Amino acid sequence: MRLVQFFSPERGPRLGSVQPDGRILDITAGEPAYTSFNSLLEWSGGSARDLERIARQAEARTPAEAEYAYTWEELDRSPSATLPHLMIPLTPPEVWGFGVTYRRSAEVRDADVAAAMDSSANIYDRVYHSQRPECFFKATAPRCVGPHRPIGIRSDSELTATEPELAYVLGVNRDIVGYTICNDVSAWDLERDNPLYLPQSKIFTGCCALGPAILTAASGTDPYNLEISCRIIRGGQIIFSESTNSGRIGRRFEELNEYLYRDNPIPPGTVVSTGTGIMVPNEYSLRDGDTVEIEIEGIGVLSNPAVRLS
Repeated sequence: MRLVQFFSPERGPRLGSVQPDGRILDITAGEPAYTSFNSLLEWSGGSARDLERIARQAEARTPAEAEYAYTWEELDRSPSATLPHLMIPLTPPEVWGFGVTYRRSAEVRDADVAAAMDSSANIYDRVYHSQRPECFFKATAPRCVGPHRPIGIRSDSELTATEPELAYVLGVNRDIVGYTICNDVSAWDLERDNPLYLPQSKIFTGCCALGPAILTAASGTDPYNLEISCRIIRGGQIIFSESTNSGRIGRRFEELNEYLYRDNPIPPGTVVSTGTGIMVPNEYSLRDGDTVEIEIEGIGVLSNPAVRLS
């Protein structure tokens, strides 16, 4: 089951379910208490199984009238006060990230750090093989954007890059309730200059894009076998395109949770981004006006324009 949040000019924020034919049903019409994914999560008690169950019940109660159904094309557009459009799929109280979970990421990052610091530092390879993963705070809701909203390019960075990642949404008791796409936008030049600058590399306005949908965990999809692709479009032309598979990740999500929750209170609705297996070459760092498209099998395509911050 795929769930989206969308805006209706007549009714305001709504929760929708994506049908096999691509139509989106307004399940808030079937259950007015569910105006958002967060409200659905609260009513479910944070349980993946109960979230799926009550969402299906609301879906079954949704009126059959055409006014409560939309085509994907009707909603997959730039935000407008007068037109229905997709919103960020949830309001996360926190977003956390894990890094160097793919071998490719460790190799590329160590090469860049060694060049920048004129040394043979291999800090990323050490983390890749270490028992303890890299874990960092990524964003709060005001720093996150949804589909077609602008991601940020730091004003003090000349090498801000996209990091396409599979992310999961947490309920209670470490229960993973769903999966979405995360664009972990990062100012690589700051981090490469000194690893202590990681928070500045990772946290800024528009540093995190989420969407377009949440694939519910109870739907039975194998999160370790999803195709992930990324495209950067500049001047109407695709200048970069690469793919990977989530099965190449080096750590299981239960392991990531073990470290995330260690002496650390995590509220329900928190999003955890699991690291990137697609390393964009330096020459394709983001420029003002670029568009980034990240596609993950079963979730959809997350598209965002890039804007330089001032």
